[in-house]
Amino acid sequence: MAAFSISHSPFTRIHSINKLPPFPLLRPFLQLRPLQFLHFNNHSHFTAPYKFPNSVFPIESSSQLSDDENEADSDEEEDDDVAAEEYDVVSGEIGEDSEQDEDEENDDVSEESGGIGERIGVGGRESRYEEFKWQRVERIINEVREFGEEIIDVEELASVYDFRIDKFQRSSIQAFLRGSSVVVSAPTSSGKTLIAEAAAVATVARGKRLFYTTPLKALSNQKFRDFRETFGDSNVGLLTGDSAVNRDAPVLIMTTEILRNMLYQSVGMASSESALSHVDVIILDEVHYLSDISRGTVWEEIVIYSPKQVQLICLSATVANPDELAGWIGQIHGKTELVTSSKRPVPLTWHFSTKTAMLPLLDEKGTGMNRRLSLNQFQLDSSGENMYRDEGSRRRKSRKYQFDVPARSKNDMNSTRRPQVPQVRDTLWHLEARDMLPAVWFIFSRKGCDAAVQYLEESKLLNELEITEVELALKRFRAQYPDAVRESSAKGLLRGVAAHHAGCLPLWKSFIEELFQKGLVKVVFATETLAAGMNMPARTAVISSLSKRTESGRTLLNSNELLQMAGRAGRRGIDERGHVVLVQTPNEGAEECCKVLFSGLEPLVSQFTASYGMVLNLLAGAKVTRTSPETDESDASRSGRTLEEARKLVEQSFGNYVGSNVMITAKEELARIQNEIQLLASEITDEAIDKKSRKLLSQSAYKEIADLQEELRGEKRIRTELRRKIELERVFSLKPLLEELGNGHLPFMCLQHTDSDGVQHQIPAVYLGNVDSLKTSKVKNMVNESDSFAVNMEKISSDAKSDHAAGPSYHVALGSDNSWYIFTEKWIKTVYKTGFPDAALVIGDALPREIMTTLLDKVDMQWEKVAESELGGLWCMDGSLETWSWSLNVPVLSSLSEEDEALQFSETYQNAVESYKDQRNKVARLKKKISRTEGFREYKKILDIAKFTEEKIRRLKARSRRLVTRIEQIEPSGWKEFLQISNVIHEIRALDINSQIIYPLGETAAAIRGENELWLAMVLRNKVLLDLKPPQLAAVLGGLVSEGIKVRPWKNNSYIYEASTTVMNVITLLDDQRSSFFELQEKHGVKIPCCLDRQFSGMVEAWASGLTWREIMMDCAMDEGDLARLLRRTIDLLAQVPKLPDIDPVLKSNAVKASSVMDRPPISELVR
Repeated sequence: MAAFSISHSPFTRIHSINKLPPFPLLRPFLQLRPLQFLHFNNHSHFTAPYKFPNSVFPIESSSQLSDDENEADSDEEEDDDVAAEEYDVVSGEIGEDSEQDEDEENDDVSEESGGIGERIGVGGRESRYEEFKWQRVERIINEVREFGEEIIDVEELASVYDFRIDKFQRSSIQAFLRGSSVVVSAPTSSGKTLIAEAAAVATVARGKRLFYTTPLKALSNQKFRDFRETFGDSNVGLLTGDSAVNRDAPVLIMTTEILRNMLYQSVGMASSESALSHVDVIILDEVHYLSDISRGTVWEEIVIYSPKQVQLICLSATVANPDELAGWIGQIHGKTELVTSSKRPVPLTWHFSTKTAMLPLLDEKGTGMNRRLSLNQFQLDSSGENMYRDEGSRRRKSRKYQFDVPARSKNDMNSTRRPQVPQVRDTLWHLEARDMLPAVWFIFSRKGCDAAVQYLEESKLLNELEITEVELALKRFRAQYPDAVRESSAKGLLRGVAAHHAGCLPLWKSFIEELFQKGLVKVVFATETLAAGMNMPARTAVISSLSKRTESGRTLLNSNELLQMAGRAGRRGIDERGHVVLVQTPNEGAEECCKVLFSGLEPLVSQFTASYGMVLNLLAGAKVTRTSPETDESDASRSGRTLEEARKLVEQSFGNYVGSNVMITAKEELARIQNEIQLLASEITDEAIDKKSRKLLSQSAYKEIADLQEELRGEKRIRTELRRKIELERVFSLKPLLEELGNGHLPFMCLQHTDSDGVQHQIPAVYLGNVDSLKTSKVKNMVNESDSFAVNMEKISSDAKSDHAAGPSYHVALGSDNSWYIFTEKWIKTVYKTGFPDAALVIGDALPREIMTTLLDKVDMQWEKVAESELGGLWCMDGSLETWSWSLNVPVLSSLSEEDEALQFSETYQNAVESYKDQRNKVARLKKKISRTEGFREYKKILDIAKFTEEKIRRLKARSRRLVTRIEQIEPSGWKEFLQISNVIHEIRALDINSQIIYPLGETAAAIRGENELWLAMVLRNKVLLDLKPPQLAAVLGGLVSEGIKVRPWKNNSYIYEASTTVMNVITLLDDQRSSFFELQEKHGVKIPCCLDRQFSGMVEAWASGLTWREIMMDCAMDEGDLARLLRRTIDLLAQVPKLPDIDPVLKSNAVKASSVMDRPPISELVR
């Protein structure tokens, strides 16, 4: 492996992984996501189209990295991450008939007039509009001091704003003033932040304190700046883990984890002793994060641990079950009022973009798909036919085209859609022509965003004056932050386009955001995980695809995700309407778009899980160490909880609340449905039908039909057996052919299956070989060891088994859709003589079969069952970029003729087919004979009723499946995990769960913020770290927080720094300890990850040793944003070390030194 050194650098750069093949310059079906407007006061101050801060260069990035969450993008090679977006209710966005009160309609008018011009007075006090908002706030505070807090009412608080506040805002403020906790559920950009501001005004005026929590450090920093403008510097503070500004201020802004950790120390204490004793209000912004898998527990813990005298204001996106959230908070915290709104301040118009046109997605009523976008219409347009000969025929046939996908194969649908897929420039032309810019264009891939920018580098969206402004802004930014400039994006920026994703530095993203706000960037290509609450004013949101890659493969967006992104369109006070553009792709069309759009919002689901920090903080009592008299006093005032006391807290989770209410109702409904199914099924058994026939028909008529029906059942059994024999003979005919082909070239074949909707799919593929004959250990072990791939040999007839020694076997093929398939002979429609020659392109190279087998064996085995039968299943898994070129060379089925088919059936198979046909004719003749009997007319009525009953049973079973899914979603498991973790803690002697005595290891772990607090504490207390220099310490700790960071080699960028030998030796030692800890976790059923990755330690060590950003990024195989995120996480962990109990002073000193060196531009976070 080639290596080279950089001058004055002790580190070596090494190739990290093999280079990936070049990514195509443009994917026509790019994907993306939206922005937020949580700055409500900004919406109302537009005297011109925009009003923005004066500085082009923010002192701090508003897109800074989050505190505890992974902010990495949802790339085509990576997992999805948490996004802090809000949801929008479908009824308020799509249809025209959503219910609105007259007051709300009037609010619209007032809001429009007040929000744009600031010219209309509220209550006739026109002079007030000469005041700034902070002056109005100061006036209210002074009036309360002079006249008492009794003067505070909704009108007084509304007077802070120079526009009429909305009805839901008024209702929320009134509920707060009544002393209730409040849950507010409203769409994106509707102004929920105004409610929090009004509560803060009232709280500060009363001389009390308010805590404002956000899910992201970036959003906390933004709110800190906004609130200081409103309340003054002395009244607002900030806590974000590594930043503490004015922490005793009346309004304190923090991340949710900070508040949760404060509550750990307060829960169970007397009110006068609690850290929240003088806190009057807690605001939980983005409370719909409660459904987040990795962090939702934090929101539930805050609600559970908060003192009951504290008012909670929970601001949520529109979700399906806000009543359940409000009911839960009311049950465990006290009186809680729910305020909901489905009305968007700026209505949305939905469009659909194809290669040649941009059409309305919905019909005139907004309740169905535009008929012109149906798949049938595309097919007609492409063939030049006109199915509608006259207007009457057009009307008759139009009913068929809503958003139901016609019964055609997947490949047929894709071949029809592919010519309709637009290039980025096609859709952009329509946006320009219709004055729909600026736009946020969502693509679920960093490379897709960058490729789109490069594709449009020759476009011109800015005029000469705007280009000059961008050049000047870029020049100033380069002078202030030379290392933060993304040179590959500079050309696109001068054309009015830019990329915004986690691969960019936070400073650069902040620069893009400010240019966009000033109207100097017309199109931003952004990934799904755009930071929450960023004020990115866009008229249009373009969503380039409905599917994205996740851990389980490629999946469709759900309605919440789609509406999150759509909600970024439409600027309050600027646009009369927002626009959402969905784009045709080869895999998804307008039918799928409407299906997702109308599928309804998903509910909040509890993600409550126990952690080491939770268990230690809830159970910890007296310490075995005595550090100071102050510590002894605090210990005396706080005793540990028993398991029973902890259980009472844990069982207050949202999941348990839903379980005790909704689950009971759901289970009752499920039992009722199952009883009804059982009753209906008993009515359509052969015995029940026979009984009804006997009662309804005459004796002679009954006997005639009964005898014929008995004969018919016997003939049908024979027909079924013959059909099975045909399938088996077909399988056995294929076996020798596949064995022969498996040793020669790679033939093309056609796989075939029918889905649950009755749609038949035919898949062109290239055959790789029998699983047992391929040199792929992963696939072979999976097929041979997993029961899922077992073939039911008992179902194979005895005749077939006697004629053939073995049953079906599994094979592998690569489909033309770039998907791997595992299948038995059951799913092969035909095999062709032609295929890929199994010959090396260059002498000495590997053969194609060997190359493809290697590509298959190197991917994660994430197979999805497509179809199943007693003769084995059909399984599918997405291919990779490396298999893409192979799949493109698989021909379409229409180009292969019957003469190309290699499949020849045996004489036994042909005889079986003839026997089956004869038996099928015999069954048909017998049915016809029954239809001519004397009592058939009455008997048919009985059969029709039975068919109707079968359809009813089918609908009930579908309802039953939905209920089972809902019950599985809300089934709580928190206490079981709590006990499992407590057993680990007890065995490793971090805490005695019987006496509640906490040991030094437990003390350290209880104070740490991280994913696996106990593992982090074990590392930090390891004496091997004491011999490390500060850069080496940073390198080791960087390996503990690198989860989700990936190497992304691209073109010539394929190097990363290798860590020093000392660091590598320490990590090897820690890895042995991690293995032992893993075994302990597995013993008790705990599945919390323990991160330790040496891959990036060299990069951290290089930065901590003082290398410049330009040096460290030279030919680097990491994205700038990924490296910045890794370094910020490392700094965050280093910053915690000096504050942790029972940590060696030498380690604390080295951590401070390493942190101070690392916290420098372009990754430093500054708060001003």
